[in-house]
Amino acid sequence: MHSPSWLGALLFLGAQLRALWPVAAVEVHTSREVDAVNGTNLRLKCTFSSSSPISQHLSVTWNFQPEDLSAHEPVFYYLKEPYKLSAGRFKERVTWDGNIERNDVSIVIWNLQPTDNGTFTCQVKNPPDVDGPIGEVRLRVVQKVHFSEIHFLAVAIGSACILMIVVVIVVIICRHHRKKAREKRTEGADTELKEKESLKEKEAGPLED
Repeated sequence: MHSPSWLGALLFLGAQLRALWPVAAVEVHTSREVDAVNGTNLRLKCTFSSSSPISQHLSVTWNFQPEDLSAHEPVFYYLKEPYKLSAGRFKERVTWDGNIERNDVSIVIWNLQPTDNGTFTCQVKNPPDVDGPIGEVRLRVVQKVHFSEIHFLAVAIGSACILMIVVVIVVIICRHHRKKAREKRTEGADTELKEKESLKEKEAGPLED
C-alpha cells in the first residue's frame, strides 16, 4: 500500500541526481576572429575535447553565414571520411586538414574572396557526447595586410635610421669634395706662384750679365 509513495520518492530522487550529474558534452575551440588577404589560402583551425573516447560515428559539420546574416550555407562535412560539396560557393575550395586522433578538425579554404566575409561555425558530435557549444570564427578578407602599431613603430624607426645614415654619408662626401677642391686650388696657386718666380729669375738673369 505504501509502494506508490516509495516509487514517487525514488523517481524524485533520480530526477534530482540526474540534474546534479554533469551532462556529457563536446567542447569546441576556435579562433574568434581572423584576418586574411584576398586571393590567399587560409587554415580555419578547430579543435575539440570530449569526455568520451573518440567514436567511429564522430561527425564534423562546418557551416557559413554571410555578413548579411542570410541563411547558413554548408562548407564541409566529415563522417568517417571527408565529404566534398557538390554545389555552393565553397565547391572545390575546401580541403580537410584535420587529424581526428589529435582532436583536430581544421579545414583549409582556398582562394579567399571578399564574398567570404562572415562567420564560419564548427560543430563536433562524438556519441554519446552530442551536446555542447558550436565554435565560431569570424573571417574578414582584406585587400592588404593591416600592420599593428608595433610594425608601424619598427618601420618608422628603421626609416629614420636609414635616413640618418644617408645624411651622414652625404655630408662626408660633400666635405671630401670640398677638401679636394681646396687642395686643387692651393696646388694651382702654388704652381702659378712658382711659374711667376721662375719667370722673374729668367728675366733678371740677362740684366745681371
